[in-house]
This record gives sequence, C-alpha cells and structure tokens, in this order.
Amino acid sequence: MTAASPTPSGDPLLAAKLSVPPVVRGLVSRRRLLDRLTEGTNGPLTLVTGPAGAGKTTAVASWARQGTAPGPVVWVSPDREDSPRVFWAHVLEAFRRRLLLPDGGAGLPRAGDGAGRALLVRFAAALEGLAEPVVLVVDGLDKAPGREVADGLEFLVDHAGPGLRLLLTSRVDPLLPLHRYRAEGRLCELRGAELAFTPREAAELLRGHGLAPGGEVVAGLTRRTEGWAAGLRLCALAVQRSGDPAGFATSYLASEQAVADYLLAEVLDAQPAGTQELLARTSVLDRVHPELADALTGRADAERTLDRLVRDNCFVQPVAGTRWFRVHPLFAGVLHARLRSRWPGLEPVLHRRAAGWFAASGQLTETLVHAAAAGDWPYAAGEAVRHLLAGRLLAGLDEGRIDALFSGMPADVPGAEAALVTAARLLARHDAAAARRWVLRAERRVRRRGSGAGAEVRLTLALLRLLLASYGTGSGAGAAARRTAELMAEVPAYRLKEHPEIEALRCHGRACALLAAGRPDEARAAFEETVRACTGEATHLVRHAAWGRLALAEAVRGELTAAADHAARALDVAERQGIPEGRRSGAGQLALATVACERCDVPTARHHLALAAEFTDTGADPVLRAERAVARSRVELAHGRWAAASAVLDEAEPHLPGWPAERLAVARSAAALARGDPAAALSVLHRPGSPGAGRAAMPGDASRTVALALAHLAAGRPARALRLVAAADASPAPDLPDRVRIGLLRARAAALAGDRRAARALLGEALDAAAPERLRRPFAEAGPWLRHLLRDVPPPAARWLTAGPPDRPGPVLVETLSAREREVLAYAARMMSNEEIAAALHLSVNTVKTHLRSVYRKLGTSRRREAVERGRELHLL
Repeated sequence: MTAASPTPSGDPLLAAKLSVPPVVRGLVSRRRLLDRLTEGTNGPLTLVTGPAGAGKTTAVASWARQGTAPGPVVWVSPDREDSPRVFWAHVLEAFRRRLLLPDGGAGLPRAGDGAGRALLVRFAAALEGLAEPVVLVVDGLDKAPGREVADGLEFLVDHAGPGLRLLLTSRVDPLLPLHRYRAEGRLCELRGAELAFTPREAAELLRGHGLAPGGEVVAGLTRRTEGWAAGLRLCALAVQRSGDPAGFATSYLASEQAVADYLLAEVLDAQPAGTQELLARTSVLDRVHPELADALTGRADAERTLDRLVRDNCFVQPVAGTRWFRVHPLFAGVLHARLRSRWPGLEPVLHRRAAGWFAASGQLTETLVHAAAAGDWPYAAGEAVRHLLAGRLLAGLDEGRIDALFSGMPADVPGAEAALVTAARLLARHDAAAARRWVLRAERRVRRRGSGAGAEVRLTLALLRLLLASYGTGSGAGAAARRTAELMAEVPAYRLKEHPEIEALRCHGRACALLAAGRPDEARAAFEETVRACTGEATHLVRHAAWGRLALAEAVRGELTAAADHAARALDVAERQGIPEGRRSGAGQLALATVACERCDVPTARHHLALAAEFTDTGADPVLRAERAVARSRVELAHGRWAAASAVLDEAEPHLPGWPAERLAVARSAAALARGDPAAALSVLHRPGSPGAGRAAMPGDASRTVALALAHLAAGRPARALRLVAAADASPAPDLPDRVRIGLLRARAAALAGDRRAARALLGEALDAAAPERLRRPFAEAGPWLRHLLRDVPPPAARWLTAGPPDRPGPVLVETLSAREREVLAYAARMMSNEEIAAALHLSVNTVKTHLRSVYRKLGTSRRREAVERGRELHLL
C-alpha cells in the first residue's frame, strides 16, 4: 500500500517504511531491554547501537508493540537510496498518518516539496504544540547518507521541545554530539553488550524454535556466539536441521557454517577490498595488533582500519587498556575460511611472519604457537630452548598449553633443541625412561655441533641430566649440579632473572638425587636450600614439591614432628597457589602416611596412602614409589596380613635402583620376621646383587645392618647380632628408628643373657629416645618379650607408649582449612543448602561445591555431616 503523496523524486511513499515491523517467530520477551527503552524514552534521546543482527530492530519493535511508551510511536525506516529530502518526506507523512500534528499538518510542506531549514523550523514549532509526548523511531539511521539527516535530527532534539522523544537504531554512532548529550544527561544508550543474549534468554530462544536444549548446549552456543542474536537464531535453525543439539554445540565448524552466509553478505562484503584482505590475513591471530596487522598485510593503515571497524560495529572490539583488538570468534572462523579459499597456501607464510613479530616483541608463547602452525618446528624448538622453556615445563608454568603445542612435533625434527624440548615434556610427566633416551639423542647432536651449541642448549641439557639423576641411583648428581651452575653463569643475566625457576630446579634436582642415593640427611639440607631458592610465582610448584620431599626425608629419619609440619606446608602451598591437581606431588601425603605408620596410627596412614596414590609421581619416581610400598606393607603388617605385606613389596620392586631397592629389602625382611621366618629375612638381605653388596658403606646402610642383626637375633645368634649393631652404631648417623631398634635389640640380648637390670636400662634409653617423636613402631614390631620387660619399667617412662593411639583415630586435620572453607563449613553446620550458602557468600553453587569437596578431603571425611562433626571435634566451629 502506498501513500497518495509522492516523494520529492516523484516516487510513491512506501507504507512498509512507516510501519512497526511484525513480530518474528520465536520472539523472546527480554524484559530488561524493554524496561531500559521505557526508561530511555522518558528523555529526549535514546540510542540503540550494535552490529548487524544484534537484535536492535526486534527489541525496539517489541517495545513499541507492548504499549509502555510515553505516547504514540511514529516509525520510520530509511533506505540507503533515500536522499535527505526523501527521509524527511517519510517523517512528515508518518506524523500526518498518525494525526499527531496539532493543526493536521497545515502550514507544513507536502511530501513532494523541498526539505530545507525552513521545514525543520516549522516542524519543530509544530511539535512544540503536542498535547502528549511522541516517540519518533528512526530504525537504521546508518543507512541515511551524509550529515544532513543527522544535522536535522540534532536541530529537532534541541528545538522541538520536551514532547519529542527520539529513539534511534544504528550499526554505527550517528553524527550527533553524543558527548554533549551524555554530559547533559539527555542520552540513554543501549549497546552491543546489553543487546547480547544471556544464557537464560538463549535457552528461551531455542525453546521457541521447538528445541529442548540442556544446560551444556545452551552454555556452548551462548559462549560460541557471545550472545549475538542473529547467530543464535541461525544456529537454532541449523540445530533443527541437524537433529543433534549436543554435537552442534561442541562443533565450531557447524556454528561457523550456520552464520557464514549472513556474515559474508551483511558484514564482510560491505567492506572495501583492502579491509576484506586485512581481516582475512589477520584471521590467523587470536588477537590483532595494528603493527602486527601491518606486518601481515604489507601496508601501514591497519590501526585506522581497525578503529573504523570498531566504530562501525563490524564484529571487531578493542581490548580494554591495550592497542590490541579482538574479532568475534564466529566472524574470525568465517574470515579464516575465506583466507583458505581465496588465498590458498598463504596461511603458513602468515604464521611465519606472525612468529617473527612475536619473537621480536618477546612474547614466547605466541611465537611458538605461530611457528608450530607454520610447521617450522626447528625454529619453534630453537626459540623454546633459547628462552629456557624446559624450566617452564618442569616448573608447571605453561598449564599444558606449550606441552600440547609440541605434541604435534614430529620425531624426526633435526637439532638438539627439538630433542631437548621432547625430553623436558616427557620428564614433566615423570616418564624418565623415555626422557633419558631423548637426552642421549640431544647429547649426540650437541657433540656433533661442537662449540656451536649455545649456552642455553648446554644449560638445558645439564639441567635435564641433573633432574634425571633422581630417577636412578643419584650418582653423579653433585657434578651435574656444579656443571649446571657453571653454565648458568654463561647465560645472559637478564635471561636467568626472567626464569628464577632454573635455580630452584637446580637445587631441587640435587636434593632429589641425594635422596635417591640414600643420603636423607644431606637431602634434607638440600631441600631446605631449594625452598630458599624458590622466589616468586614461577617457583610455586617446585616449592610445593620440595616441602613434600623434605618432609619425606625427615619422616624416614624419624623426625616426625618436623615431617608433619613440612608436609602440611607442601599441601598448603598447593592449595593457596592453586596448583592444578595433575601437577601436584604426592610426597607430602606420603610423608604424612609414613609419620602415621611410625606412630602406629594405622587408619590415618591408610587415609594418606589413598590420597598419595592419586598423584602420578608416587608411582613413577623410584624413591616415592618405594616409600609408598614400604608404608603400605607396614599397614598390612599392622593387621597381621604378612602375605599381603610381601606382595605389596614384590609389586614395587622391579626396576627400582639403589637406595629405594634397599628400603624395600629392609621392609621385606621385617615382613619375614613378622611371620616368624628369620631365614627368609636373612635371605632377602643376602640375596646376590642385593643392596649393599660390593660397595662402600653409606648412611642408609645402617638400616640394612640393623635388619640383619634383628634377623640373626631371631635366628638365635645374639652374639652375631650384637657385633652387627656395634658396626651400625659406628656408621654415619643412624636415624632415630634405627637407634631405637639398636637399643631394643641390646635390651633383648641382655634379657636372653639373664641380665634383666641391663635390659631394663637399655629399654629405658630406647623409650627416652623415642618419646619426643612418639615413635611407636619399633616397639610394636619387637615381639612378645617386650611386654614382659615393660612390667619392670617405671610407669611414667612408658605411659606414652602403652596408651597408644585409639583404634579409631582421633580428629586429625589433614590440611589447614582456608578462611573461605571455614565459612562454608560454618554455614553447612547450620543445615543450609548449597544454594543458600552460595547466596549468603555471594558465590556460585559450583564454587560452594568445590569448597565442600576440599573440606571433605582435608578433614578426611566423605559426607557433610561427618565434616561438621570433625570440624566440631577440631574446634573449627
């Protein structure tokens, strides 16, 4: 239907341009937007801007139809072909049709006449006489060319009086003095961020298309489209066709295909050729920097072009506080597809240029990402080693991204750098055997290169050798640590300052190797040095591991109080610094299990062993693997399960070197004695190739010697046993458990010789030595003779031993609860639901659940009621 009056060009007026658009199928009533529009039209100017398909027209049309406007709504939709005179002709006709002009429009020109300033003056004067406010909606103002229309609207805002309420929709900011209107409080703005659909609104839109999406589907589509209205609607239609909502929601390609035609027609094809090429070439980037875009295009106008794209709402947004820009992910996917189809073979070239630009900017991760995408693995590995990437991998700083990046590197990439990167990745996962093979390959390549190998290459190689020493016998660790320190002096000082984890790893590697070599006393001092070397965020993982292994070294020596304290510190570092579960060490839990075993607190030991088993290093690292098996065998022995105790040790023994194997042999002899088989105990310790055979004495040999003495005593050879413990007593620093066993062996020998007075005195000395650490296990394993002798010991001296731990362990705080966890536990004690706790603490329900799981783990419980009871026992509530 057309109006009777023609436009200035003689064409008829189109009624569709003067009508509120019809409601679209599946319209979502978005109350928050409707309320904002109602609020905005109480003032003179409301501006709705957003990219193509953002839902501007739909939102305003829905608002116009709901009847909450302050007065009648006059709707005008301009076209790109309309001149300013045609535009004003439509505005006048819209007012006349609604009979809104006070005199019916008398005195105003007809639509076919001119539209100069005189018309605007008479129109503004007519609007001043309005009996009620009128809302003039100009939908798609960006289609009106030039400044003339905008100047006319500015004139009306300033002179038409309070009765005119102007509501504009546009893809770009109109040429109006918006800054002045903002300062005067006369402008209400709705922009793309407000127009974006929330997950709840997206779910309603999908339901309007006959779909019943689950939460993950809604979240995936909302995240993928970033709430873009047209994108969601197009995806909903595509989901209808696919019949697989879950598969569609997880497929980036499906989402891109659903919106590709729209974005190409409405956004990309509307841009000049140079802009299209810039967008396509920069589609290889996650974020776009003007200088980087210039490097990829060979031009110098990227910043000006990107700024214009932002102003025009062309799915390009600035990153706040930086010179970087980001492209909507769906638009980026469409651009990437355009690059591959229109410029085949260009993508690797662009990635190489991007890698060079990022390298010059000192951004290592991005350099490696683009070098890998270009397939330039020698360059990627070279940059990784030059920047001491092995330290980042081994200290857990890359959060898996770089590890995943190099997972695509072929095995035949030449150069020592590629071999070193592969070795570091493997060692970070505790695959020492495979890492050692790649280190040997790197060594051969370095030797062939001779003096051409850079300091960073040689340092990385030395550091990996040092860290691998702890997976063997620990021999040569001292020389490897010194060599690493020498090579650190050859690397530029600024590079080491950027990577404090290198020194922390050097100290930690030496400490681990000392422990593997059976020198726990020296290892303890080295772990303390490691903790002091851990400075800054880059060393949190090393500090966590060092505290745990320090605790284990102390637990082995019988320093149980210090071990428990340092194990708690290891666990606290992991919690406070948010170290991912997959990168944590189980050494702290293993140390707590060992402490509990030595104090005969079997339930607590079993609890910590179960936790320790969840960590990769307790099954891969030889020392941790051995200590875990030893602790498990002690738990089995405490229940009288001798066969199970031996089976645990047999399972762990294959391929364990040096001191860890010796620890297993001593534990196996204890299991044999527990079942009354001293011959088997001696056989284990004298087995050909057994630990201690054919080498010089070392600190750990005291335990083996004491075990031999106990076996000979059980076999009825007390004189031989006494000679052995005399040698053990003279060995370098036997640890507390061995000193107590030596005292008990001498006490039993004295009792067998009929010298009960000497036996009582020796037993008293053993009790006095064990009392400060509450070391009970040597007494529990001594045998029935001890009970008879304890009757002759004054009660105060043995009270701590005879009381023993209860069958059910008392309240044990596994780890310290954080302040937030204590708050969550306190609310749980008040019988509040997870939703109520979340509301009270202003957290999400998932966060509350995460805190509760952490509380259960730390308190050694599995249910809310148990956690509350344990919290009360520990006076946490």
